[in-house]
Amino acid sequence: MKKIDKYLDSAVENIKNDRAMALTLLTDIMKNISAGYDHKDLGQVASKYLETLQRSNEQLVKVSALLHKQDPKFDGFSGIEKDSIYNLLEEGEDDGSG
Repeated sequence: MKKIDKYLDSAVENIKNDRAMALTLLTDIMKNISAGYDHKDLGQVASKYLETLQRSNEQLVKVSALLHKQDPKFDGFSGIEKDSIYNLLEEGEDDGSG
């Protein structure tokens, strides 16, 4: 169980870092759009950052659901839950965030 806790902590930290970076970049793009830069090009980039924020929201929901299930009566994750955790971690590695 300790190994899973370590992975969950790492996943949450990666999610937080991804969100912070995406929000910083999105804020910068919004300033550039307001300053008169081409909305069409910057809008597409902003869309990608918003997608990153949405993915991190979904990841947080998944991790929160898994953590919510942990209680004194809890005797382990099901195979499906374990697969969900590992898929979450692999997604983070695939996009360069983890």
